[in-house]
Amino acid sequence: MINPLALKSKPECGVRCPELLLSAPLPPRLCLLHKVNTKTPLSHFQCDELCDMKSGESMMILRTFLWTVFLHLVFTTAEDVKDISASSVLQRQKREWQWNMLIVYEEKPPQDPPEVIGKLKNTFFNESKGRNVEFRLLGEGAGDIFTVNEFGDVLVMKKLDREKISSYKLTAQIINTISGQELEEQSEFTIKVQDINDHTPEFSEPYAGSVDERARPGTVVMTVRATDKDDPSSPNGMVTYTLLNATNVFNINRRTGEITAKNNNLDRESQSEYKVLVQVSDTPGSTGGLSASTVMTITINDLNDNEATFSKQRYSFVVDEDKPAGFIIGKLDIQDRDEKQNKRPMFTIEHSYHHVFDVEHNDNYDGVLILKKELDYETKASYTFTVNIKEYVVQPPDNSNAWTSATIHINVKDVEEPPVFSQKVYNFTVKEEQKNIIVGSVSARDMDKTNHKIRYSIKDPNSPVNINSETGQLTLKKALDREVQKEYMFLVMAEEESNKKLKSYVTVRINVLDINDNDPELPKDLELHICENDESGTVIGLISAFDLDENPGRFHFSLIGKSSNFSLHDNQNNTASIILTHGGFRAESSERKFLEVEITDGGTPPRKKVAQVPLQECECGSERQYKRCKAPTMSSLGMSAIIAILLCIVTILVIVILFVLRKRYQKEAIVALGKPSGEIHEQLVAYDEEGGGEMDTNVYDVSILTSARSDGRLCPDPPPAMYAVVKKPSACKGDMAVMIEVKKDEADHDRDGIPYDTLHIYGYEGSESLAGSLSSLESASSFGSDLDYDFLSDWGPRFRTLAQIYGSDVNTSY
Repeated sequence: MINPLALKSKPECGVRCPELLLSAPLPPRLCLLHKVNTKTPLSHFQCDELCDMKSGESMMILRTFLWTVFLHLVFTTAEDVKDISASSVLQRQKREWQWNMLIVYEEKPPQDPPEVIGKLKNTFFNESKGRNVEFRLLGEGAGDIFTVNEFGDVLVMKKLDREKISSYKLTAQIINTISGQELEEQSEFTIKVQDINDHTPEFSEPYAGSVDERARPGTVVMTVRATDKDDPSSPNGMVTYTLLNATNVFNINRRTGEITAKNNNLDRESQSEYKVLVQVSDTPGSTGGLSASTVMTITINDLNDNEATFSKQRYSFVVDEDKPAGFIIGKLDIQDRDEKQNKRPMFTIEHSYHHVFDVEHNDNYDGVLILKKELDYETKASYTFTVNIKEYVVQPPDNSNAWTSATIHINVKDVEEPPVFSQKVYNFTVKEEQKNIIVGSVSARDMDKTNHKIRYSIKDPNSPVNINSETGQLTLKKALDREVQKEYMFLVMAEEESNKKLKSYVTVRINVLDINDNDPELPKDLELHICENDESGTVIGLISAFDLDENPGRFHFSLIGKSSNFSLHDNQNNTASIILTHGGFRAESSERKFLEVEITDGGTPPRKKVAQVPLQECECGSERQYKRCKAPTMSSLGMSAIIAILLCIVTILVIVILFVLRKRYQKEAIVALGKPSGEIHEQLVAYDEEGGGEMDTNVYDVSILTSARSDGRLCPDPPPAMYAVVKKPSACKGDMAVMIEVKKDEADHDRDGIPYDTLHIYGYEGSESLAGSLSSLESASSFGSDLDYDFLSDWGPRFRTLAQIYGSDVNTSY
């Protein structure tokens, strides 16, 4: 049996190649693949290369190649078998196809004439010796890519690509060229496309990896993957990986592409990132292979391997003494080469000052010095203490000789401070209903060395107390009522008597203590019902009481007087039961009743009150369910309500009587002051120029023009009217004087009324009258009357017209 793995130590190329590959001598044309003889060099693997390859590196490649050669030898040996003549065999042999493996190389351009890649052989075709018979191809690529000539040679017409189609399955036929009849059973065969190295390896994706600093040797960082489209079973499709840089810190597996740490010297603080160049190549061991390269990014992950240290050994700060607790004094700069997420410094302060100062870290993990307690320059002017820093890191740390402690020096700066009260909040208690008592006092002092005098004041006007501005003593303004307000809260201001007038405030809280100053009460909606069918001993209801005082104690109940129908039982639990003594009530005939009960609270001293419990008679069903109750009547009113109603009625009657009397008195005064209408007469006498005037006299009553009209209105200052209003005369003046003044005043201020003595102008009738003018007024002024009417001008605008008529320069042309 042929052993394809039997190799000599150092074979020679050329004709002795078969001795390298096979243990038995074979014809030279069987040494290599189809159409490769001993005079033709190997196309992809030279003999020298095969001989020089290291066994551990190329064992798999050699095995693949040798098995391919072995299979090729098996299939091609049939060509050397001679045809057995039919005459030499007594029994007729079956006609059959005889095949060789057909192989064609990819990417080979078409030739002229076309390249023969194989030959179709059939015993029937050989027997017929080509007379009217021919081969035909069917299947994938038949007639287009592959054709067959009359001798059975298979020809390739186009360039092939193994990466697209690696093999073609075809069917061979023998056809009668005249009849077109198929003369032999069809047979299938395969044409294999032989791969060549025409594709460069490709990386599947961009790669980025990471590894912790101080990682142990052999720690996997990442794995690189590359692919080659060539035949993976051949060296063309096999890839190997190589690092082109960073070989001092990383290794790579040539076959798997796995990158590992080479040693434990990785330090992020020295170099946080590496750019690694990786090359991938095909045809291992060959210098003519194709290759590609890419850059891989490897990040070094940080570990907490650096201790946090102070940037200097001494820090100094100045702090005003009035700064409150929580004030940030300053920052302590820290040095830590680790990344932020790995910084974990812890600070401690010297024990003597840890209650005054504190150190925390900020967002950058620097130290922050914080004031925990207010400072006082007068008490202590400076502080000096030590702050230590500690951090748990990977051992041993990179910086073992750093400063892990620092000295802090703080100077306290003196400032003028406002007054400081002796307490943060003042709480006082006062019993209600007390007046003008001292509640307590507040006290503040100047903490500075100047020690200014302090003044106290309260700005809240609703404060229940007054304060002594010098002593701070608080005194009640008025009695307090706990039931109105239980607690009072206000601010007291303390102010220095200095140029700056510094102020401070404090809260004062006064709690009002309760005393027993409220009577017990019954609920307002309390009402008990009596059923017609209630029997003696029936409990018709429970009564309870309440008290506005804070702690009224237990209530006691008792009946006022003796009642023949009801009794009361004190239940000793702030309730009492009303019990029916006799039954037989009737809702139609009985009126609403009230039961007087005395309630006593448990305060000190106790307070009592008599209250009325209303009782309502009703018709009831079973279990005292009310059906119909008699409506309450007026007889149910108490004595106090009746007295109040009577007082209201009497008050209304008195008011009505006084009003009537006043109106009546006003009318009598008006009648007494005015003249009787019968006495007010005036004659207008017209005298005939020829005499006999007295016989022709008309009496004209002008009392209407001068009569006083009474106005019944009660308002003291009536509005202007057409007629004068007579007012009630004053008791301190005479009647006539009052009337004249009233009349004069009304006439002066009445701008709308027409005077009674206004001159009436009548329509002119011409000058043909024999009687002439009948005006006695004109006569009085025309014939030299001795009366002087100039004083009318002094009576005001209402008498101006009259003064013009009776004046000496009156116009007499009317």
